[in-house]
Amino acid sequence: MLSKEIAQQVLGRCLVTGGDFAEIFEEDTIDNSISILNGKVENSIGGRAYGIGIRIFKGLKSVYAYTNNNSLHSLLQTAEKAALALGELKEDISITLYEKETINIHPTIYLPSVVEADKKIGIMKIAYDAAKNYHSEISQVSVGYGDKEQNILIANTEGLYTEDKRVRTRLFINAVASANGENQTGIEGPGRRAGIEMFKYIDPEYYGRQAAKTAHTMLHAKNCPAGKMTVAIDNGFGGVIFHEACGHSLEATSVAKGNSVFTGKLGEQIASSKITAIDDGTIPNAWGSLNIDDEGTPTQKNILIENGILKSYMIDKLNARRMGMEVTGSGRRQSYKYAPTSRMTNTYIANGDNTPEEIIASISDGLYAKKMGGGSVNPVTGEFNFAVSEGYLVKNGEIQEPVRGASLIGKGSEILMNIDMVGNNMTQGQGMCGSSSGSIPTNVGQPMIRVSEITVGGR
Repeated sequence: MLSKEIAQQVLGRCLVTGGDFAEIFEEDTIDNSISILNGKVENSIGGRAYGIGIRIFKGLKSVYAYTNNNSLHSLLQTAEKAALALGELKEDISITLYEKETINIHPTIYLPSVVEADKKIGIMKIAYDAAKNYHSEISQVSVGYGDKEQNILIANTEGLYTEDKRVRTRLFINAVASANGENQTGIEGPGRRAGIEMFKYIDPEYYGRQAAKTAHTMLHAKNCPAGKMTVAIDNGFGGVIFHEACGHSLEATSVAKGNSVFTGKLGEQIASSKITAIDDGTIPNAWGSLNIDDEGTPTQKNILIENGILKSYMIDKLNARRMGMEVTGSGRRQSYKYAPTSRMTNTYIANGDNTPEEIIASISDGLYAKKMGGGSVNPVTGEFNFAVSEGYLVKNGEIQEPVRGASLIGKGSEILMNIDMVGNNMTQGQGMCGSSSGSIPTNVGQPMIRVSEITVGGR
């Protein structure tokens, strides 16, 4: 990685046109992926990405450039070209950097680079066999495995010079059930910020069975009726609705520009008093966790909503300037090719006082959304449409037959107010989140919640 001396020279060159802040983000990343289809290894791919991003602020103006060439001449040239976008040449500024040790709260036992591919494939085959053998109607199973080792260096004109290593591992199972010309799919994708030791806590056989169970159950489900209903949304990946319909609207990326329904509403009630929502990048070894964000700020536990009251946003450096607020360790990017902006880490609704059994028992006629699928959201209005990948009708407080083709349609600000019961079984699910700074790993989570009324789309 770049020496302190070279980083100081490059940062000094960044400020030759009157900029007041500059940052270097250096990345050296090794990626590995393996895929199995119908019991056979289809692909085993390894890759390496290296580059350096340079960002400069001048007031509220920002410019970003990147290069793969780490020679001093190339870096000084890249820095100067970026600086020229902000003004006319002046003199280089002298910058002094101070090395800061990043405290690692996400230990890795086995780096992916020291684990043989055969061991990874063996874990994948456990998941494959569990899914394929679940039922004779499971017609196809694909299993993917991926790991990443990202080494970063961040230096800026505030004097910061620090390095970090990030390791993530994930398993992905896709099972297809078929009968009478119809197909249904079940998907599971557990992951952690850890090496292959994560499989001490994550059972590939369990997740293989779960993917197949969803596919098989939905194959024999009837079509879901449509209309306004009371809906119980289960824990874990059910939190994707909060993430998409509300979480993005609490990122400074949209708040600072007034493109959020929650702009200017700090201290106001925006949700049911049952709701406390948190974004926490410090959870040990969680999929979306970081020691420091991609601007070098230590991550923290940010309470976004407390008992229904909006308490804070997720804020990066540039938007902190725009909003006149402090950063929250939320600056993230996919790689050196992207300028960072405010993003989520592990975002979840905290546990409430109800049990899942109480929530189901309270529904006389409604829907139990056991698993959520993909959807679409308008980030400005918070309007959303999400597919229910596994759902069941609820009658007289009891879970009845499975239904398919269900979708939940609503508006983020409205669903927050309509949550009237919150369970005590919070878990988190893993996903990849796309936004202006690329695709990043994030956790979504919640306990089971009850929405008193929401529009359910059906067939």
